[in-house]
Amino acid sequence: MNCEYGLLGYPLGHSFSRAYFNRKFASEGIDAEYLNFELPDVDGLPQLLAEHPRLRGLNVTIPHKQAVIPFLDELSDEARAIGAVNVIRINHTPDGPHLKGFNSDVIGFVNSIRPLLQPHHRRALVLGTGGASKAICRGLETMGIEWRYVSRTPREGILTYSSLTPAVMAEYTVIVNCTPLGMFPRTDSSPELPYAALSERHLLYDLVYNPDITQFMRQGRRFGATVKNGLEMLHLQALASWDFWNGKE
Repeated sequence: MNCEYGLLGYPLGHSFSRAYFNRKFASEGIDAEYLNFELPDVDGLPQLLAEHPRLRGLNVTIPHKQAVIPFLDELSDEARAIGAVNVIRINHTPDGPHLKGFNSDVIGFVNSIRPLLQPHHRRALVLGTGGASKAICRGLETMGIEWRYVSRTPREGILTYSSLTPAVMAEYTVIVNCTPLGMFPRTDSSPELPYAALSERHLLYDLVYNPDITQFMRQGRRFGATVKNGLEMLHLQALASWDFWNGKE
């Protein structure tokens, strides 16, 4: 096997990336393999690189999108502005591996949600404040949509779930779940929203893609909202990852 690529995160039982890329490699005759690297602590990255000298690129997922940044030699402008990385290109030099971080979340999110947007979709609630949410906020800004964070932890400028009154829900008609709530294997969970305040004017977008229909989406459908999971975003991210790994920026 000529090259290796992989997914860095913890846990990874929910991920479809390995199957996706290995199918791509087989169908296109690419001499490469895609592996899962379950690291509970990103401090294990240098040892991982030492043990896999043929590694040419990584995708990064929960919980390492921000924690991985100090280990990188370079950041793309987009990744620096977002403050989170989900793609790493690895160039092997005489001085050792050179790691450059990118973010393909914005590309995947914007291109997958844009066809669903209506003129009244001018404000969004972003559930969660982690690395993925930062890219989502950046994507919303590029489309001219105002956003507010929602978190369980009260902080200045951030809404809490208990503050989501019917009036707030009527004003913010796009809701993006950037938390792992509802993700396999804990498929019974969902963000604590006042779902009865939803209507057909709402668009609920879940970054979770396993299962296909999350509890968050199911509740949205119940009250007439348009819903979408993160599978198309994943595919678009994967295409962008391949471009980043191969120097197409």
